[in-house]
Amino acid sequence: MRWDGVPVPKVLIKDLKQETFEFFRKRALKSQRIDEDSLTDSNEHLIENLQLKEGEFLKRAAMLLFHPNPEKFVTGAYIKIGYFQSDDDLKFQDEIHGNLFEQIEKTMDLLFTKYIKAEISYEGINRVEKFEYPKEAVREALLNAIAHKDYSGGVPIQISVYNDKIIFWNEGQLPENWTVKTLLEKHASRPYNPDIANALFRSGYIESWGRGTIKIIKECKQAGIPEPVFSYDSSDISVEFRKDIYNEKYLSELELNERQLDALLYFKQHMEIVTSGYMKRYDVVDRTARRDLVELVEKGLLHREGEGKGSKYKFR
Repeated sequence: MRWDGVPVPKVLIKDLKQETFEFFRKRALKSQRIDEDSLTDSNEHLIENLQLKEGEFLKRAAMLLFHPNPEKFVTGAYIKIGYFQSDDDLKFQDEIHGNLFEQIEKTMDLLFTKYIKAEISYEGINRVEKFEYPKEAVREALLNAIAHKDYSGGVPIQISVYNDKIIFWNEGQLPENWTVKTLLEKHASRPYNPDIANALFRSGYIESWGRGTIKIIKECKQAGIPEPVFSYDSSDISVEFRKDIYNEKYLSELELNERQLDALLYFKQHMEIVTSGYMKRYDVVDRTARRDLVELVEKGLLHREGEGKGSKYKFR
């Protein structure tokens, strides 16, 4: 029995949130992934149809999905968002509570009204907002964290927002023999919490083909930002989005000399800088070129591959 399928005694259908049932029905009707007759039936039949009961008892998944206060049963079943100036300088933060459907909607709204900036432009008289990160990719990362979190750990999902990046972190484990490389390729759908994932699928939030990570990468490429970085270490799973920091407005705020600023903008199309090319463009000696490039590495703007004369300085 999976963790989210364990029965919870002494909780009745009437203890769940009616508004969330209504919300689910609207989404499920639109997604057409559940029998329409089930949507017009009672809450009890809907719960049974979603396989959220074990015998006479509701499952843990039902608590997380439909209860008004799932933290009463599951410690840490909420989301934290923080805005960081640096790793040790937290400027402000928010906590999102409620059941999982409420957490999804509230978190997305908060991220794109308070934490993620939008560039405003106009097409004729129409106002156009282009956000720093593609909304669909961010939504997919959030849904992955919710569907695959190890809720037994008691630690909330954490979203860390910085000036140049945003990181989604959750406690969880990949399937046996899986690596980060597996996530980046087409793979089978093997959710850590299958009952939760099933309800999210029926409501149209997620797919059931293991394409979530591929979709995230595709959305980032289309938005013109770097591919996200997926990480897994024992019980920690994270995805890191980075916006395109190689623009004159952002770089001008950093302590760069004129050569360094120009180089980051000029060589960006090649996504790498070699020392000889830097020397030729700015008519400087090898020592000066290497000093400039090493400083860019130390500032986190480039990373070096190789040693000596054969080394290259790659863009992030």
